[in-house]
Amino acid sequence: MLLDLLNKQTVQVSEGTGLDWKQAIELAAEPLINNKTIEDGYVQEMLNVVESEGPYINIGPQIALAHSRPAGNVHEIGLSILKTNHSISLVNDEHPINLWFVLAAVDNNSHLAVIKELMELLTDESAVTAMLNATSEVDILEVIAHEQELQK
Repeated sequence: MLLDLLNKQTVQVSEGTGLDWKQAIELAAEPLINNKTIEDGYVQEMLNVVESEGPYINIGPQIALAHSRPAGNVHEIGLSILKTNHSISLVNDEHPINLWFVLAAVDNNSHLAVIKELMELLTDESAVTAMLNATSEVDILEVIAHEQELQK
């Protein structure tokens, strides 16, 4: 399922220098806007939630999973990844992030299989380390493909 959503268009690697957390989320979401999975309003909703709730999207060391309620701004399930070579503070310096995931869901249930596979990936320390060390989109996709093979 992850590899159905992730490809060279939805995975990005960036230096990350000069970006704040809002810009990182916007950049991470850009492929989903470009492929018409989400609208700009969904990005604003994700930013608003972090502003009001704090850095709750920091789901593990150096990992953020940006998401929000669809509210008509999501057209299909989507997932994108931005890996930044330099950490970007999520709200404050206590939450340095290098892996920025954006999850788009059309309802409360259809994305649960994606979340399950994503959590399997992100609880594998070696897979996370490999993604953090990746220098290209292809490297990240290969880590995910390898992890998916192990889960079969």
